[in-house]
Amino acid sequence: MHRYDFLVVGSGIAGSSIASELAATAKVLLIEREACHGYHTTGRSAAMFIESYGNAWIRRLTGASRGFFDNPPDGFCSHALLKRRGSLTIATRDQISALEALAADVKATGSEVQQIDGEAARALTPILRRDRVAQAVFEPNSCDIDTHGLHGGFLRLARARGADVRLNAGVEGIERRTAGWRISLAAGAPVEARVIVNAAGAWADVIAGMAGVRPMGLEPRRRTAVLIDPPVGLPMDGWPTVMDVDERFYFKPESGSLLASPADETPSAPVDAAPEEIDIAECIDRIELATTLCVTQVRRSWAGLRTFAPDRTPVFGYDPDIADFFWFAGQGGYGMQTAPGAARLGAALALGQAIPPDLGEHGLGPAPFCPSRFR
Repeated sequence: MHRYDFLVVGSGIAGSSIASELAATAKVLLIEREACHGYHTTGRSAAMFIESYGNAWIRRLTGASRGFFDNPPDGFCSHALLKRRGSLTIATRDQISALEALAADVKATGSEVQQIDGEAARALTPILRRDRVAQAVFEPNSCDIDTHGLHGGFLRLARARGADVRLNAGVEGIERRTAGWRISLAAGAPVEARVIVNAAGAWADVIAGMAGVRPMGLEPRRRTAVLIDPPVGLPMDGWPTVMDVDERFYFKPESGSLLASPADETPSAPVDAAPEEIDIAECIDRIELATTLCVTQVRRSWAGLRTFAPDRTPVFGYDPDIADFFWFAGQGGYGMQTAPGAARLGAALALGQAIPPDLGEHGLGPAPFCPSRFR
């Protein structure tokens, strides 16, 4: 029977990134229940790197990840992982106090931010309605992420460091052993591992239950996205990502179309998510209210699950009751932009190592992410 130091459940961006870090010094098995990697969430990401996005701890993880995106390891990816686009957070007159609070939070992280008026915002994105944008915050260093390059790079790095990576290998049973775990898989013989790393995304609490571990109260939430026709006669390649300050919608150029979302967060069971007509209609309504667009056709629509802990901060660390069960879940919709920093932090905690100094400089440590905060 094959025995590993760490068995990582889930090969999305969370599982692939922490597996690549652990494999540098440990024997790792990375398993995925589906026939392809990142099927449920990672492969449906809107792919944005925005340092103001998320709560304070997400922003610190994002800031700590910037260096990796700018200078990935040799051979990680054949091209740049980031393409500068900029992001524009807009506010009506009634939302100005929320916008000022956001600007103060972003400045506190050291990120470059510019507070601009409505005219300047419309100069950046001409389709914005005059009566819907009183002020805005522009972040010039926000970027599009090459999600396939990032995810594929972590998978290649994991394999290069000796990790065993298996598809069609869903967990069918977990048995507690004297020293670690015995895991029955959908394909192949059972395996043994000293530690289970639970990076199963929307299914993380399900995996915990199979192992006899109390769930964390993680909640999958559905998010919808659509591709719509761009405005006729307006070059839009240089437009920033545009978001409402209350996160009621966003849109950005995407391969000759506009990618838009109502930024919905509908509670869901862990399923293969699909868009619902009411969410698509809500998206169109919000975009038409904020812009001069008249949407007559949706080219494509899809949905994915973003899984949150109760306090919307990820859960990284050993379970307080079951010492060799490691949580690496609850990244919400921020898993792509935080992956490099989160993986290094998670691996250090899993291996019992000191927190890397550069992560410490961003104020990152075990306490904010510790699973025991919910017990």
